[in-house]
Order: sequence, then structure tokens, then C-alpha cells
Amino acid sequence: MASDAALRTDLVVVGAGVAGLTGAVTAAESGLDVLVINKGRGWHPGDREPGTATYFAQGGIAVVEPHNTEDSVALHTRDTVVAGAGLTDPVATESIVSDGFEAISALVRWGALFDTGADGHYLRTREGGHSVRRIIHAGGDATGAQVQRALAQKALSHPNISVLDNTYAQQILRSSDGTVVGLAVASGNGARSEVHSPTVVLATGGAGHMYRATTNPVGATGDGIALAHAVGAAVADMEFIQFHPTMLYRPGVRGRRTLISEALRGEGAVLVDLEGHSVTAGIHPLGDLAPRDVVANAVSAAMARTGAEHVYLDARHIADVARRFPTVTAGVAEIGIDPAVDLIPVVPGAHYLCGGVVTDTAGATTVPGLYAAGEVARTGLHGANRLASNSLLEGLVMGTRVAQAAAGRSGIKPAAPEAGAAVEVRIAPRQELQDQMSGHAALSRDQTGLTALADRLESVPSRRPSGLADHEDSALTLTAQLVVAAALARKESRGCHHRTDNPAAPTGTR
Repeated sequence: MASDAALRTDLVVVGAGVAGLTGAVTAAESGLDVLVINKGRGWHPGDREPGTATYFAQGGIAVVEPHNTEDSVALHTRDTVVAGAGLTDPVATESIVSDGFEAISALVRWGALFDTGADGHYLRTREGGHSVRRIIHAGGDATGAQVQRALAQKALSHPNISVLDNTYAQQILRSSDGTVVGLAVASGNGARSEVHSPTVVLATGGAGHMYRATTNPVGATGDGIALAHAVGAAVADMEFIQFHPTMLYRPGVRGRRTLISEALRGEGAVLVDLEGHSVTAGIHPLGDLAPRDVVANAVSAAMARTGAEHVYLDARHIADVARRFPTVTAGVAEIGIDPAVDLIPVVPGAHYLCGGVVTDTAGATTVPGLYAAGEVARTGLHGANRLASNSLLEGLVMGTRVAQAAAGRSGIKPAAPEAGAAVEVRIAPRQELQDQMSGHAALSRDQTGLTALADRLESVPSRRPSGLADHEDSALTLTAQLVVAAALARKESRGCHHRTDNPAAPTGTR
């Protein structure tokens, strides 16, 4: 579409999860015209197939409440830094944690309902790596669904917010001086157009579908990483892919699998191997509530020791488990499991990209006019391993901040975009990519496997993408290359990057 026929808006947001919709609503409430672009639907209330990672977030939101005398911003920051294995930015962490309760309060004003006790205060649970109970939740283990519902209803009803569903961002547009001025987008039927805006926010989530099995929704294909990398934005910490210790075991099932919330372990559920022995005994002082990388590696070791394809989570002694964890109960019922009477078979699963597009604490990337928030971004909060339930917190806080940045840029008139030539990109067959990444760049890696994988990815032929499937597979291919290159460069084991050829983590990183 010619530039004079392009859509024009104050802010364009790519993605409709917690970070994207928080940014959209906050910006709209400040008077900006906002366009939300989402490559599917799956984020509207009542959609049958949820399409955001936010929706599937079960455990809750880590937040320091002002009246909680057992907790503090300093303590939450310390727990986050410890979990990050020496690579967390303490200044960025304190900044984000400090704004958590204010962000929760805004969400409540927009209609979110969290579980409360008789005293009216939020009920809190504990998860791995947290030294106190600071995780607030909704609907027992349906926190993400509640957050998604509240944000979606607010966004869809706001007069300043327009939505383009079934539309994906093909390319970030820049002016002659390199400043971002909008997006080239395509709809599901192949129609192409341009959106011109002084500010573009990437809130596209992660890239879990690099692997055979993941807790991520089907759209988590690394789109934002690829878009940002194509215009020269810095990325970092790509080797740190967090594998959740407890994904429902389903042999032969490829794609998204059910997450078994860490909050079950916070309420006393325990991991045992097929012989009934504790999986984490003697591994870490926090046992089953150790940071996720520690527990995931303990699960993997137990599987290797017993020759089994899974371990078990025993939640049978949790009182009224179906009421407290209705999402988990419904998920495991699909394979005939009742957590009140049965052991739950679990394995580690690809869950969260701790690195991503580098931003400052306002969400600005290294490219003028381009911002990122949520899982696609690397703020420094997560370091080498994300602390449980810090993801929704980060999405809320950073979504607010990118909106504030956009408000400060709303008077800028975007220059004309430079014409972009069609480019060829590597597009690996998805199942082959998933098998290779699962075999050589998953929970454990080594030099031989990573080198072979890097060579294989480099040999993938380039061609012009055609349609959404090619767009996603090209993004997965590039993201995989970035992950493998970073994993090769980091010879040590640290956080959720485990090198079997150098398994000892540096002293003082845990």
C-alpha cells in the first residue's frame, strides 16, 4: 500500500498478552490513538482457543504489598537476583519490583478480581525461589485467564483502541536515518498494508515452539526477536531458555502441553521418582521450591537414574485440591488423572525465554522508536533464570512504561519510510528444527551437539517467505540460530543454561 493510504496512529502494539494490552490501555487512557495487531485471535473473552501465554499463566503474580510486614522490595529483589544466577541487573530489578503493586492496582481498577481472604487482603502463595509467600492469584490457578479477561474487556471497549486481528507484522519500517516509523503488515488472506506510527511496541511473547513440546501457545514462534534483529536491535541472554520442571507428560504429543503450576509445590506437593524417592532431596536447601533450573535438572537426573520417561508430582495430600487448582485439575483430567487420588506424571518443558530484545527500564530498544515489553524483551530482570511469577509482574510494569514513553513521543510526525526490498531468509522445516533443538539445545547442551546444530541451521537454504506459516518458521529458524550461537559462546553452566561438558556452575552464582 502506498504511504499516503497507510494507517496512521500514535502507537502500534504487536501482541495482545499482558504487556501489549497493558501498554495499549495505558496509552489510550492518556489520550493516544492505539492500534493493536495480533496474528490470530485467541485473546478475546470467550475465544475457544486461547492464543496468549498470559492466558495460560497459572501460578500468579509476584508482588510486594504495602501492608505485608514479612516482605519488602529489597527482599523480592534479592530473591530475583539469586534466581538469576549472577546475571540479573539489580538496578532494573528493584525498579520493576518497586512498581509492582501500583501496576496491580491499575489492573484491579480495570476489572481484574484476585482471590482474597476474610480480611479483604489478597491470598498469597509461595513458589520456587521465593523466601516468603508473595504470589497473589485469581480463581485458584487461573490468574492468567483473569488478567487476560480484564485487559481484553478494557481494550476492546476503549474508543481510542483499534484492533487488527488475523494480521501479522512482516517488517519494521524505518526512515532514512534509521528511526522506526511503522510496520508493514499482512492479513491472513495475504493482503498487505502499512501502519505509520512514531512508536512501535513489540509484545510478541516467546519462542517455545522451537522445541517439540512446550507450555507456550501456538503463536510463540519468536516473531518479535526476528523483527527486531532484522533492523539491528540488540539481543542478549538468548541461551537462557527456562524449562518448567512440571509439564504434563504425554508421550508422542508435539506442541503445547499442559503446565502443572509451581503453586502446587508451594502448597506442599512433592516430586518423586518412579520408585517413590524424593527428586530434590539433598540437591538444594529449598528442596522442591528451589529455583526452576535446579528443579528441572533434578527431574532430568531422576529420569536418567531410573530410566523412566517422567517423574511424578504428588499433590494428593493438598486439601480440596480441585477447588484450589481447578485449571490443573481440568488439564490432567484429559488423560484420566485426578490429582486428589492419582500421582501426576510430569517432565520438564520449554517454558520461557529469559533473554530477548535488549531494552532499558522504559522499554526502549537500541533502535530509535522501537520498544519491547514482556517475554520478548530483555530488561535485565531475569538474568540466567526467571524467578517464578515475575513474568506477569514484568508485563504489567513494562507495559505501563512503554505506554508512558509513547505518550512522550506522540507529537512526533513519522518521516516517510524507506522502500524495503523483499529479502530471502532461512526457513527450516518446523518439525526438523524442533527435533534438532530438543536434541541438542534444550535442558542440556554440549559443544559437539551445539556445533552440529549450528552447522545444520547455517545450511538451511534461503528463500522469500510466503504467508504466515513461512513467516513463523523463518522467525523460529533465526531465533534458534541466536540461541545456539549464544549457547556455544557460553562455555560455563549457569542458570538454565546447562553444559554437560562443563557442568559445574561458577562459584557464587546460586
